[in-house]
Amino acid sequence: MAFRKSPQRPDTSTMKLSKQQEELLKKLGGDIDNGLSSDEASRRREQAGTFNVVRPPIDCPAWVCCLLPCIKGVPSMKAFASIKPDDAEVLRNGKWIRYDAASLVEGDVIRIEEGDIIPADCVLLEVDGDDELLVDARSVTGEDKHRSATASKLEAGVLVSLYMGGRVVQGCGTALITAIGVNTLLARLIKENRFPPTENMLQAEEDEGIALVGTTRPIS
Repeated sequence: MAFRKSPQRPDTSTMKLSKQQEELLKKLGGDIDNGLSSDEASRRREQAGTFNVVRPPIDCPAWVCCLLPCIKGVPSMKAFASIKPDDAEVLRNGKWIRYDAASLVEGDVIRIEEGDIIPADCVLLEVDGDDELLVDARSVTGEDKHRSATASKLEAGVLVSLYMGGRVVQGCGTALITAIGVNTLLARLIKENRFPPTENMLQAEEDEGIALVGTTRPIS
């Protein structure tokens, strides 16, 4: 489990949360001041029985991939490789550090910034300053428009959900992990052979009345 200290970050103790965010934080047992302790994260990981890992669309033994390297050239495998997160900045034991994305658990508080791949399904808690945070989720959800959030939007009580595999194209913010690994939207789409998306998957599920994966329904 590789990790390293991250640069100085804003003081999360001054974060202003909406009632909806506070309720979600309480439900998932998160802590915006100190994050989870290493022991608590280990306990949750053991309880979940899984790491924050999503299996690829063509899930074959490593030796098969070596014998058939063309598998990596399949469109779904290329799309999956382009959105697979490597690491994440997480608040653990009161300090911001870089962990392997696979080590994240539900209830972890993370930082995201321009260029980052969203490491797990999460809900935004804060957007830095007056900037608009934009996330390109087309590769996961098929949405044409970027997911957008501002500080004022969050303070108004809007819960903005982000999904593993999305890419931050503008802004910085803090988020709460709501689902990992097999419980993420990406994992479900792959399991149902609906990845890469050929349409707006979220809108399609709304139209069909299907409940979305995760703790909250996306509002933006």
